[in-house]
Amino acid sequence: MISRDDCVQLDQNDGLAFLKNEFSLPDGVIYLDGNSLGARPKASLARAHQVIAQEWGVGLIRSWNSAAWFELSTKLGDKLASLIGAAPGEVVVTDSTSINLFKALAAALQIQSSHPETARRKNIVTERSNFPTDIYIAQGLAQWLERGYQVRLVDSAQELEAAIDHDTAVVMLTHVNYRSGYLHDMAGTTAHAHKHGALVIWDLAHSAGALPVALNDCGADFAVGCTYKYLNGGPGSPAFIWVPHRHQTKFTHPLSGWWGHAAPFSMQPEFEPSPDIRRALCGTQPIVSLALVECGLDIFTQTSMAAIREKSLALTDLFIDLVETRCAGHPLELVTPRDHALRGSHISFAHPHGYAVMRALIARGVIGDYREPHIMRFGFTPLYLNYADVWDAVETLTNILDDRAYDQNQQRDTVT
Repeated sequence: MISRDDCVQLDQNDGLAFLKNEFSLPDGVIYLDGNSLGARPKASLARAHQVIAQEWGVGLIRSWNSAAWFELSTKLGDKLASLIGAAPGEVVVTDSTSINLFKALAAALQIQSSHPETARRKNIVTERSNFPTDIYIAQGLAQWLERGYQVRLVDSAQELEAAIDHDTAVVMLTHVNYRSGYLHDMAGTTAHAHKHGALVIWDLAHSAGALPVALNDCGADFAVGCTYKYLNGGPGSPAFIWVPHRHQTKFTHPLSGWWGHAAPFSMQPEFEPSPDIRRALCGTQPIVSLALVECGLDIFTQTSMAAIREKSLALTDLFIDLVETRCAGHPLELVTPRDHALRGSHISFAHPHGYAVMRALIARGVIGDYREPHIMRFGFTPLYLNYADVWDAVETLTNILDDRAYDQNQQRDTVT
């Protein structure tokens, strides 16, 4: 069995270890929840002060021009594009994931309904285990349109192929399942959907910044995602939407706000969409939170997604091995696939008292999170986690389980 000394040696040979210095993390904390909220880049504090004290405080409204606030959404989009296999001019950072998904789904349905061969298609296919907001957005839009659209829920990734047929208008999937960590085959699923005349929307919330994504190479149609997880943009930081160049002139949605206008300061009473990716914007952007996204994105310029993925798989392999070896005999069930090709960058274990065990871990400085039913999630962010962190986290988990040092009757916090 691997020892802690072995893990320390791995850290000494780790080509990404220097990046941990880019982040501010509390002493005595092993942070395994970057899959839900990334750690704070050290640069973000100075950037926030610059935006608030100088750009806003001194520049005032002039900063829309002098500090290039107006171009910030597209500037950040171009920085993010390289991490998800997109081209310049195809991404904007804006709004929330839910709002961006609404835009993408509305656009996809409009494209399908305007084509004679797909106009009668009424099914939106997704997983029952998809993140709930994605399902809710699809259900709400389908109900509001009153055109007979239905959300078809499948119970496993294996059922997707059969569910995508001549009645499918849009396939809407999260690339890495938020609960299990299952990684979909983006290229294969997209090709299968296109073969049957369907469009595909990918939610990259748990893959952007965690593993290589190749949207254009896979021929995907639309994608959305958040910046506050692996991209370390800050709590509630603006999300992003990807619209490939081939779809931009057809991209229309009901949220046609003034920032998506071809000439927003012409103040025309009729909406004329911007000819480019700006048409995916809606209203005035939240500059303070938007500016902090850049601090997280800039860290990625010091490495590659291939190197990040290699370390992610090594960390998660180590975690699985140590948990199954050192916690043998306890009622733990691995929920995440072992196969690298099917695994994202978080590991989920089920335990009958998962919530209580996670609370005990957090109390001892090992921060993960909990998802129903009985799922303890552990996120592995290679930018600031090391191998010794993994060993120490499992040591803490082992002690809690061996000593039954958890309260089975805890009242649930509002946020789990």
